[in-house]
Amino acid sequence: MTTIQSDFQVKTVLYFAACMTILLLQQSYCFVPSPAHQRPSLSNGACSSCSTTTNRQFQSLHHIPQTILFQPLYSSKASSRRKGHKRSASQNKRPPKQGFHQSHVDTEPEAVEFDVHHTSVSHKELDLHHVIGNHDVQESRAGHHTKQQMHDIHNQPHHHQQQHHQPSIQSFSKPMSNLLRHIIPSQDQSKKLVSNTPEWKRLVKHAEYIKQTHLRDLLLDQERSDKLFAEHDGLYLDYSRQRVTLETMDLLLDLANKQGLKKKINAMVTGEKINWTENRAVLHTALRSERNNGASDGSRIIVDGEDVIDEVWDVLDQIKYFTEAVRSGEIRGFTGKRLRNIISVGIGGSYLGPEFLHECLKTEPEGINKSLGYTLRFLSNVDPVDVERACADLDPEETLVVIVSKTFTTSETMLNARTTRQWLWDFMGDDKEVVRKHMVAVSSISSIERVEAFGIDTEKYFFRFWDWVGGRYSVCSAVGGIPISLLYGFDLFEKFLHGARSIDEHFINAPLKENIPVIMGLLGVWNMSFLGYTSRTTLPYAEALLKLPAHIQQLDMESNGKKATKFGIPVDYPVGEVDFGEPGTNGQHSFFQLLHMGQIVPCEFIGFLHSQHDLCIDGELLSSHDELMANFFAQPDALANGKTAEEVRAEGVDEDLIIHRTFEGNRPSLSLLAPKLTAYSCGQLLALYEHRTAVQGFIWDINSFDQWGVELGKKLACDVKDHLLNARKTGKTIRAGNPATSRILNYYVQNSQQASGEELWDSNPLTSVTRKTHHDIDFFPPVRHDLKGANGKLT
Repeated sequence: MTTIQSDFQVKTVLYFAACMTILLLQQSYCFVPSPAHQRPSLSNGACSSCSTTTNRQFQSLHHIPQTILFQPLYSSKASSRRKGHKRSASQNKRPPKQGFHQSHVDTEPEAVEFDVHHTSVSHKELDLHHVIGNHDVQESRAGHHTKQQMHDIHNQPHHHQQQHHQPSIQSFSKPMSNLLRHIIPSQDQSKKLVSNTPEWKRLVKHAEYIKQTHLRDLLLDQERSDKLFAEHDGLYLDYSRQRVTLETMDLLLDLANKQGLKKKINAMVTGEKINWTENRAVLHTALRSERNNGASDGSRIIVDGEDVIDEVWDVLDQIKYFTEAVRSGEIRGFTGKRLRNIISVGIGGSYLGPEFLHECLKTEPEGINKSLGYTLRFLSNVDPVDVERACADLDPEETLVVIVSKTFTTSETMLNARTTRQWLWDFMGDDKEVVRKHMVAVSSISSIERVEAFGIDTEKYFFRFWDWVGGRYSVCSAVGGIPISLLYGFDLFEKFLHGARSIDEHFINAPLKENIPVIMGLLGVWNMSFLGYTSRTTLPYAEALLKLPAHIQQLDMESNGKKATKFGIPVDYPVGEVDFGEPGTNGQHSFFQLLHMGQIVPCEFIGFLHSQHDLCIDGELLSSHDELMANFFAQPDALANGKTAEEVRAEGVDEDLIIHRTFEGNRPSLSLLAPKLTAYSCGQLLALYEHRTAVQGFIWDINSFDQWGVELGKKLACDVKDHLLNARKTGKTIRAGNPATSRILNYYVQNSQQASGEELWDSNPLTSVTRKTHHDIDFFPPVRHDLKGANGKLT
């Protein structure tokens, strides 16, 4: 079939669909006139001349002019009314219509200030080419009226209106076009999608060829294998086991150029407001920039009148002074004791990134030495068990609590903040100085009043970060800087920043074909959007990177789990992989069965030339690190090559079992090697994956820097809390938004009746927090701690 024939058939189908839609609406609706002073309100969806909820249902599809009313004409309900039959309210109800994405609608249609009479609208009056193809539908001659004609018609007697008034095509076709745009996106809109570019279409066609190839054969191509790798500052990326050829990479680079990738990268790092849904710049790269040091005005980054780099270094200097003062004993707690324990309270990006960094450094030789005598714990989950684990064995008099919340309103974080504040008060008294000397806030400058109201010293114990830093991109700010520098010292945290800066400079300056984060991002687009692999796994062969997969999971899925482009058009191509992972070799004994024989999941292996702590015991030929890396190198080849039936049969396996022991192979992966896991290489990895995520978003034309998807659940959680509170107080049955939710909430309330006061304490000892340190060896079991806090209020 030729392209011309295909286009003709598609247009024919679309034209037919539009005609059928209009004919169906003809048989369901008519226009109902009413004088302006008698027009019913549409707010409740009711019509003055019938008891149906037609208006509200139609409005659910698109915004219709408030002065145009629809009622059934040829429906069974209308026929019943003409015959004098009455119908109950329940019979009149219709199930709500399921609308399409509202993002198609750019603006609300203008209300038409005139009435129309009972009549059907012939589809001949509509220019269907305009209905299908354009946002603004031109009026047909049959329905056109000038303003003067409208004035004359309104001033005529009603019988003249019946005789002369025909419905304006403007009043009907513009809402109709909005409706049809949900069903049939207009040509102008669809042209904006990257999937309609020649570069994208060439990749679609090329993918069909690639699907006929096998990695077992591609890996034998010497020229291909010699070119599919990249290096920068000790990092070595081998992507020869991806399902790509040299032509594939050229086509992907063509797509990157078509999408203006270099321009978009430059816009991000220079402070343009590329987060268009929140009108914010995206400047996590500025968090690790060098000082200005007299830089020219042309090289400065100015956002909303503020010099970003100067702002960043003001805070870094503050972090350095404060953390060194705590570590030296210059800053002490309320009772004069040294502050040796740090609890970092935060969730999401305020927790995952810093904990990933902490796990990397705590077995790094320099990290071990600098953290001696100090403890860092993270409190993220609102589950009270997490509070117990975070506070257990710690002396409150020696503990500094760091509250990390950009808005200082995050519900889970603030509940845990109030809990740890009560913990401090209950041991040292509810003096406001306890909070001022034992609690630190990391928040945006716009939240300073809430921080102060909480009781925190905003002069010395408040560290700001900015709206142009998203939570999942904030590790290099005070979010990571305070807890990490308190435990390991600012110098080690600064080395981490240097590693991230190295990748930033590479990302900004390297040619696209040699740019490691660009290559990884383009491969992500290729696997997701063209080969249809909807998952991806991160496999660090280093136990110290055990929290990296969780950080990448949030970084990528919260960034690219989107449904619409920057043009307000739903994507018609797959975006946003499901990311997961586990350190090797643990993952091999967990989910590698699926990777080898189940669905295809592209894999990213991360390894190191040297271990943080290598071992070679007597009698062993290889060191423990070589044993680990043998698996690192073997798994990608096993995934790529597989094992054929002939190879299995040659091993003497029974014929009935051959299919169960055959590996198809042809499963893509890439391998990333670094010299050694240090603070510097940890910073490199962080920036590498941040930029990989941004590249995919830039290619897909989505916003990788907002996260509106998390808001609905938060709102519903607030509603549920109100239901629970009311049920606890009154004992009344909960009536939620639907029977299923009502049932499970009532089951929960009825079977988890909380006692009050001392009864709660005695019946549920798990809500206690223990205080047992190495000094409290005389107490066993640990002394229970009452968290009820009857008098725990600021005076």
